[in-house]
Amino acid sequence: MPKNRPTYVELGYSDDFGLTALAAQLCSPDRPAVDLTADLPAALAVAARLADASDGEEAVELGEDARRLLDGPLPDEVLHTVWLAAVGRAFDPAGHGMDIRTWLRAVSDLATDRLRQNRRSYVPPPVHPVRDEGLCGEIVAEIRGLAAELTGAAGLPDLVPALRQVVGLNDADVGFRLFLRALKASSVRVSKERYDRFLGLGERLGYPVAVVRDGLAVDWPPIDTARRETEWDFGFSQLAGNAHQDWSPDRARREISRVADADEPGQSPGTAAALLLEDALRLSRSPLSDGTITTLWAAVSGAALRVDGRGWLRLVADVCEERLREIAPAYTPVVPPAVTEPADAVLREVRETALAVADQAVSPSWRPIPAAEAMAALEQVVQQVDPDLGLRLFMVLLRVLSVPVTPGQYERYRALGDRFGYGAYHVDGVEHLVR
Repeated sequence: MPKNRPTYVELGYSDDFGLTALAAQLCSPDRPAVDLTADLPAALAVAARLADASDGEEAVELGEDARRLLDGPLPDEVLHTVWLAAVGRAFDPAGHGMDIRTWLRAVSDLATDRLRQNRRSYVPPPVHPVRDEGLCGEIVAEIRGLAAELTGAAGLPDLVPALRQVVGLNDADVGFRLFLRALKASSVRVSKERYDRFLGLGERLGYPVAVVRDGLAVDWPPIDTARRETEWDFGFSQLAGNAHQDWSPDRARREISRVADADEPGQSPGTAAALLLEDALRLSRSPLSDGTITTLWAAVSGAALRVDGRGWLRLVADVCEERLREIAPAYTPVVPPAVTEPADAVLREVRETALAVADQAVSPSWRPIPAAEAMAALEQVVQQVDPDLGLRLFMVLLRVLSVPVTPGQYERYRALGDRFGYGAYHVDGVEHLVR
């Protein structure tokens, strides 16, 4: 992104936008049942609906994308080729006696007209193409790496050199998004390693993750809960951390689904559900008493939802298994042996905090749970179930009780997180407690 311009994420975008969002809508199987190859007004109507989205904010990027391509040095045949690839040939302006530049000007004018509804004097600002040499080189390398697959799938012999020209001579931003759209429209599969590189390029360009991820065919590796690929919390501790006072029994399944369905961008589909299921199975199959599990959940959830502990675990497992049957039917849940080597270190941290909160309670104003009972249940998780899960639930309980944390404690928590392979921001959830 230009240095003085906010990223697309900062601008509020969560999905694709601009000309590539238009291309996606024009070739979507969910579009209205109309033959776009024979109906120019229908194609313009799709563009108008996009320009009207978010009170006209989408019109800004739509118009700028079109002007970036129009203002560049690219020949008409290059623009025509990349447009056909991006839209999966669902709409070819040449079929209406309209050359590609006339089509792009029509899109730009439509976007400008939409913006003038709110500000009659609106004049489109000068475009600011992204021409970072290093970034362009990396995108071109990715295009070359998929040249054979993309050319064959799209059926456009000149597509790869055309995309390279858009990126190298005109604009890395629009060029990369058109490349991604061409891959999606032609159903070209990419490796997980390449997909990860695409995410990195998208992050540098300020894209929301959906611009890369949504609709892209990725050769995902099998789910492996030892390979978490998340920078944040996960599993049962994430579910507890999401709990709030508005939770109710009739919404419980929906709240569990939100965690089970929330795969991180780099995770194989179903990983979030597999991680949550593994935690639930560890606890439900453990020697902990029903009362201990019930107390544990009530404490780490901040008493948001008081339920029978093992009954709650059965519901969690049911939701996760349903999600896995849908998204990863080949996955067989396995609960590997816990990593017990750091258990003593985790136990020391839990016991040190237990002394400091002995006179406190979770939910002190309504059916309080003595902190001593909560910490005792946590000790049992560390000793009898899994110190990794115990540490994660400990981080949640620190937040529930608002326990002050010394800089030394915080650094020890981070070191323990590193030993368990936590992501960069996992332990940062208690950083605000450091005194």
